Amino acid sequence: MTSLRTDLAAFAAALSARLPGTWTSQYQRHSQYADQFPRTEQLWDTGHVDYVVSQYVLTHDAVLHGPADQRLYVTDRPRYPHQFVVAALAPDGSRIKPHHFAGVAEPNGIAVPKDPARAAARIARRLLPRYEQALRAVLNNAEHQPQPPHRPAPPQVDQVLTLTLYSDGALGAPYESVPVDARMTLYTHGFQYHPHQAAFLLPTAYGDTGRALRVHSVVQQLTAKGIGVNLRHSAPTTSAALPPASAKAVSPLRRTR
Repeated sequence: MTSLRTDLAAFAAALSARLPGTWTSQYQRHSQYADQFPRTEQLWDTGHVDYVVSQYVLTHDAVLHGPADQRLYVTDRPRYPHQFVVAALAPDGSRIKPHHFAGVAEPNGIAVPKDPARAAARIARRLLPRYEQALRAVLNNAEHQPQPPHRPAPPQVDQVLTLTLYSDGALGAPYESVPVDARMTLYTHGFQYHPHQAAFLLPTAYGDTGRALRVHSVVQQLTAKGIGVNLRHSAPTTSAALPPASAKAVSPLRRTR
């Protein structure tokens, strides 16, 4: 546990008097470790100050309340008796939701000297500008996007192609399950019709990368036509393995016995 520094309350009060605008200081001493959590959990920081509050037992802290609901957290910098750390606290109004912070960089806190005048100058120059910018961004998000931007459900489609990755490594679909409007797209992207397996299969000779690129192109073209595409693994089977798909195939327009 860090030793109690009796100068924090006086420092925070003097600091609040020197920051731009009107600020007040609220000092709090912690009788037990858990007392620091309500404030530190509001910390808007992923850098040095976050490390301090997560790794050390803090015996006291202060919160400075400023213009436009700005709040700054102040506490000791462990192992540096002549410095303090200062960081912003996240806005906590009822309108503020977690998704309002998406895409907004944390206005990470800084270490400041124990001299209030020098500390105030450093905060005004380095911390307050990025804090105010981040705060404006969050409040703007809250105003224009009060509810989370959930993605809409996919549109319903009348035709669906299900490509199956079989246990022997073959990738394709039974011929009869392939929508008529999808057959030529499969054929032009390298899928071959194998009459003895009654299926469109993508040759293994293309390799994993080649097959992935062809499947990607198939998905793009078919979905543009309003045909859904699924990809599944086949159920385990104990029957004799089928021959792997090869480049030799028969056009579906020339199927014979």
